[in-house]
Amino acid sequence: MKYEKLFAAGKIGRLELKNRIVLPAMGTSLAAASGEASDEMIAFYEERAAGGCGLIITEITRVDNETGVGTPNQLNASDLLFVPRLEKLARAVHRHDSKIFLQLQHPGRQNHGRLIGGKQIVAPSAVMSSAIGEMPRELSTEEVEELVRKFVFGAYIAKTAGIDGVEIHGAHGYLVGQFLSPLTNLRTDKYGGSLEGRMSFLNEIVLGIKKTCGAGFPVSVRIDGDEFVSGGITLDEAIQTAKHLESIGVDCINVSSGTYESSNTIIEPISYPQGWKKHLSAAIKQAVQIPVIACDVIRKPEFAESLLQEGNTDFVALGRAQLADPEWGNKAAAGKEAEIRTCISCLYCIQEVMECKVIKCAVNARVGRELEFAEPTKDGAGKVVAVIGGGPAGMEAARILALRDFKPVLFEARDVLGGSVELGSRPPLKEKLNWFIDNMQHQLEDLDVDVRLSTKPTLEQLKQLNPYAVFVAAGAQPIVPVIPGVKKAAVCTVVDVLSGSVVIKNKQAVVIGSGMTGLETAEYLADMGNQVTVVEMQPRVGPDAYLPNLIDIVTRLKKNGVELLASTKLVEVQDGAIVLENTSTGETSLKKTDAVVLSIGVTPDRSFVDELKQVLPNVKVIGDAGKPGRIGQAIQSGFETAFVLN
Repeated sequence: MKYEKLFAAGKIGRLELKNRIVLPAMGTSLAAASGEASDEMIAFYEERAAGGCGLIITEITRVDNETGVGTPNQLNASDLLFVPRLEKLARAVHRHDSKIFLQLQHPGRQNHGRLIGGKQIVAPSAVMSSAIGEMPRELSTEEVEELVRKFVFGAYIAKTAGIDGVEIHGAHGYLVGQFLSPLTNLRTDKYGGSLEGRMSFLNEIVLGIKKTCGAGFPVSVRIDGDEFVSGGITLDEAIQTAKHLESIGVDCINVSSGTYESSNTIIEPISYPQGWKKHLSAAIKQAVQIPVIACDVIRKPEFAESLLQEGNTDFVALGRAQLADPEWGNKAAAGKEAEIRTCISCLYCIQEVMECKVIKCAVNARVGRELEFAEPTKDGAGKVVAVIGGGPAGMEAARILALRDFKPVLFEARDVLGGSVELGSRPPLKEKLNWFIDNMQHQLEDLDVDVRLSTKPTLEQLKQLNPYAVFVAAGAQPIVPVIPGVKKAAVCTVVDVLSGSVVIKNKQAVVIGSGMTGLETAEYLADMGNQVTVVEMQPRVGPDAYLPNLIDIVTRLKKNGVELLASTKLVEVQDGAIVLENTSTGETSLKKTDAVVLSIGVTPDRSFVDELKQVLPNVKVIGDAGKPGRIGQAIQSGFETAFVLN
């Protein structure tokens, strides 16, 4: 077999696993409001078990309803009434020869009072998280002892339900990790002080589980190899913790990193390469004999295999990779790597969950909706559907239409597929977007879709096809404001720059607008030797950007000397300069510049839609042509519209 180590059987404690692929815990918000495993959650996990995953670790599971609510729709293991649905979940996973662990968690200070009925959040010590902004109260010794019992009872519930093992979440700055960290544990009782004292809470939980559930019931502990915050857990302390956990009977160490205050080291943005933190798991593996699971931004089978071959880890955690493609394992085993739809690290999944919505994936519209969208009905009967536009919405629509036995004809005006995604792949560190485009092209070729590049169809050409339906996915056009001088030669759009039709090198350039596209274009321009300024009307840069993505790129822009001006409005373009207005004071100023790059949004390109609707049946508008948005919204639009076409 090509991936010998990846598909070798493994063991955690006495539990045998069919391969080395692990789905690590990820919040899904798919549980019922009661905390039971819903049918949607069961379908979500079962699809990944059927897709070739050896071990599934559930999302954070609540053990305490008083102060331990992590998300509104969160899996719950605080009462025996949750056993029947957990048992159903276990059976669904087991029928595919996969195993399942329940991850037990308490958020501690990384929580909000609104989730626990307005009560004050709790922690080992009264140390506020800057990422949360709420001061926690210190738990009493008696409360800590009671929480130990609740964790143990959660494990008992898991075992009763037929779950194969449990994982204690001691990473990412949650309660168990807060006890371990010298930054957040300032206690003077038996649960604080030295590392030995700080480990007491976790120590009692593990020993309690082993006593209650038996030595043969597997216990994994997820720890931070490094918290990446000043004064927090370092690799040296993580190694000591791992050694101690091994000595008290823990069966597996799952190595991750970061807290909410260093969140980009937990769920990495697109700029982080595969394996950037592999040294953490490698160091811990060298220190212990029990198996190690590594969370190392693993996306590709060959990279997963390399980590195993190098001895960095015993099992590979593929979280977002198996959101993007639940068949990751089966495809890798069959040597069909080109068919894997690869995660692009865009953070759409976690953003949706953090906003109290159910989990979604930018490149897989079925995530969390496996029951809603099972298998597409093959009822197209060879009927022709014209798809205008080869961006994400158009490509996804063509793919689903082909799966339904329609005959899609995909028109793209440019000489490449991808639309705005292809343009978006051009700034620095955005090459992962090409993984998505490559996979879509492969699928379209495999489905024998008629793709016509460099073709903008006329109405007559479309009529000749006699289409059953027409999908308009022509994208959107950049907004150009009506201000003096905007038509001067020095003014262009981000599309002009990223497409290469306008080349700006070694000049003074100003980007107007600080959405992610504007900021990424600013980095692209800085990489070409330009002195760059970004101008934003709103009080802060990146007003609509997801904060982790914003932090990631702004950090790099500042290192590159890019000037960021908020509360500033472009009011006029002059020869060699622009006039800016401070939106707070109304004062104007003159700034010298050689080039002005507009990135103030887009408007749907519907120029062809009304004409089409007058002469052709079944005209559907999808993607940015309907409503501009992110990749995820475009994919969802194309997927759903094609799925339900009748």
